[in-house]
Amino acid sequence: MSGLIGRKIGMTSIFDENGKNIPCTVIEAGPCVVTQVRTNAVDGYEALQLGFDDKTEKHSTQAAVGHFKKAGTVAKKKVVEFQEFATEQKLGDIIDVSIFEEGEFVDVQGVSKGKGFQGVVKRHGFGGVGQATHGQHNRLRAPGSVGASSYPSRVFKGMRMAGRMGGDNVKVQNLRVLKVVADKNLLVIKGCVPGHKNSYVIIQK
Repeated sequence: MSGLIGRKIGMTSIFDENGKNIPCTVIEAGPCVVTQVRTNAVDGYEALQLGFDDKTEKHSTQAAVGHFKKAGTVAKKKVVEFQEFATEQKLGDIIDVSIFEEGEFVDVQGVSKGKGFQGVVKRHGFGGVGQATHGQHNRLRAPGSVGASSYPSRVFKGMRMAGRMGGDNVKVQNLRVLKVVADKNLLVIKGCVPGHKNSYVIIQK
């Protein structure tokens, strides 16, 4: 499926033709360079490798510099492969935001914000002592009972408990493209997408 690598700029809101205020996310999408073309004959599958966001040669390995030099470009910070790309591309081609159209739907994938070590109320939505669930009776946000009695004498794997939250790969599907600003490589997408400001996202058609 066709797509681009982008950078999340932030959120804003716009008004539609009916005067309704719509929350949306602004993404700097591309331009991306085709840094490698995977083929069945050589790699066993077909895909396009795209690179985004220039990286200085000083902070790149010589292997990376040589790899990107074949495509006639400098080293890139973010590299992603896209399988079943809609159009045929050659090594070194530039793909920009013009592959998207206003009104179509896209999927956006990114790494969610890390929230550190969190308890069960925030992490799993437990009700707390107000709803008298999960066994606790006098501790507001405690997890309550987690194990059984003498059998099986252990806590089952997958038990919802406190722990680190966020920092996961998250894909949000079927987000509508509200605007395409081609001269600035910007996409305005309805709703929110995972990740903090300036984080990399993958937009797929």
